[in-house]
Amino acid sequence: MTNGMQLSQDDKTFGMLAHLAALAGFVIPFGNLIGPLIVWLMKKDQSSWVDKQGKESLNFQISVSIYAIVAGILTLILIGILLLIAVGIFSLVMIIIASVRVSNGEDFKYPLSIPFIK
Repeated sequence: MTNGMQLSQDDKTFGMLAHLAALAGFVIPFGNLIGPLIVWLMKKDQSSWVDKQGKESLNFQISVSIYAIVAGILTLILIGILLLIAVGIFSLVMIIIASVRVSNGEDFKYPLSIPFIK
């Protein structure tokens, strides 16, 4: 739970969607940013929980995008191919873990996430 605060099922669902929406990035260019951004903008004023989880998801997706760009540049020296694969797998696994934890009402903080949005 989060600091003794009772979460509604709606809060948990939209908090989870803020993370799951990032999976759109595997299908739509920039979907990993657009999906969480839409969920966050829709619910941030209605729920402090969704606001927090939306920011967490967006910060992670911005960070992952930067890591992917750097890995893409490094493909010129071949190591980037492995890094791109690693970034993709890491992102997928972290999104799934975050979604499950948040759906259970737990706080989740992504590793290697740069806090752009506070």
